Amino acid sequence: MPNLAMAAGVGLFVLVWLLHLNSTSLVPPVDDLEQLTWVRSLEWGYYKHPPLPTWLLWLPVRAFGWSAWTVYVVGASATVASLLLMWRLVARLRGERHALVALLAAACITYYNGRLNYFNHNIVLMLLNACSAAVTWQCFRSGRLRWWIALGVCLGLGALAKYQIVVTYVCVIAFAVHSRFWGDGAQRRGLLLATLIGLVIFSPHVQWLRAHDFGPVSYAMSTSLGVGHPLPARTAESVHWLADQMLNRALPALLLLLWVAWPLRGRSAVQPEPTAGAERLPSARALLLIFGFVPLGFMTLLGLTSGADLQLHWGTPFLLFVIPALMELARGLSWARATLRRLLAGFVVVNVLLLTVSYVTSPLGPRSLRDTHWRTFDPKPVARALEAIRGTLGGPIRILSGPPAVAAAVALELPEHPLVLIDGRRDESPWVSKAMERAGGVVEIGATGELPGGHPLGSALPGWSYRALPSSRSPKKPSAPSD
Repeated sequence: MPNLAMAAGVGLFVLVWLLHLNSTSLVPPVDDLEQLTWVRSLEWGYYKHPPLPTWLLWLPVRAFGWSAWTVYVVGASATVASLLLMWRLVARLRGERHALVALLAAACITYYNGRLNYFNHNIVLMLLNACSAAVTWQCFRSGRLRWWIALGVCLGLGALAKYQIVVTYVCVIAFAVHSRFWGDGAQRRGLLLATLIGLVIFSPHVQWLRAHDFGPVSYAMSTSLGVGHPLPARTAESVHWLADQMLNRALPALLLLLWVAWPLRGRSAVQPEPTAGAERLPSARALLLIFGFVPLGFMTLLGLTSGADLQLHWGTPFLLFVIPALMELARGLSWARATLRRLLAGFVVVNVLLLTVSYVTSPLGPRSLRDTHWRTFDPKPVARALEAIRGTLGGPIRILSGPPAVAAAVALELPEHPLVLIDGRRDESPWVSKAMERAGGVVEIGATGELPGGHPLGSALPGWSYRALPSSRSPKKPSAPSD
């Protein structure tokens, strides 16, 4: 497909989905609001996660404003960049038509379309995992020092995005073992160099963790890793997790592959022409299989052996390479002979169906089919209710204290875009200083029972109240709303 047509197709895909997601949601995703809250201050870490996604958002926010659309565009750009990196690698290894099938099928994975407006740690990890896969091939193909340095940078930045980069490192080690790296001095030294570079890049965050009681690690242990399910429960949990990845999130992609593969049965497989010296290159098949299946296998094994509560979104940074890996298993099919018209028709049909399901279950759909997810929360009435408190404050609302998602959503609707004081805690909100609180302009929102003397928000948010905080008082921690 010509580059211009590819660019136009990708642009249309992004435009359609972002406009749809924006119009069918009353509020930005929680993860986007979290990043908009944190981007008020550049830190070496935040109370739940490492800092890289927030850093990446900082410059776009300065250039284009503190808004939902800024986060949407950054998130969509990271997702598309990941898809294109996978496509380029597969094109190099298996040919352009084969890669186009992989690209369009991967774009049907529900996390990469229905959450195209998300920007979070999983999205940045997906990008760095795709970079690592492409660079790993170059490391073992050429052996050049620059590629080993690049791999170390990818792994180090990945660790600053999400600790799950360890799964990518396991893939690199698995491919090194496949390539018998122990018999090649250059590969041994390169792998050691990449590891050391990654650790050096990650080390400032480790110092931050030590200074902040390992907050993100404690968060991970309390929400998932430290759960410790008994054997029957962990088996059921692991099977459910794997089934959700393949038969829920990746199901539309699998259907598109089946649609394309049906007329290819019985045709001999056509492989792309090998490059010069290809007989000395490590196995392309092994690379695609490892980066496709090792992450899912690793996390399933983690759930079985440790009893961790596997989060359903943990697989989404790695599902990208499941598609070319599945195509490798179908060795008898000639993916290079896939008909472009059939491929594009199937892709359009799948996306139209996904868009339709998203619409009818949204706040715009029939009442009987609407879901009750976060996107149905409307912060605008809450923001309007807070307008009356400016007289009490004697000026604008400068700080909004309360549960993070609700407070951030309301802050985004207020014209002054106040800082969010997460649950009234400065230790989790380094962008709010004690001097800022003392200066006044602080409003607290929370459950009515937690706010004595508060003003009920009424129909704007039943069961909740708000109040202005005198400058000499520190806000109490309100309880978070149930999802």
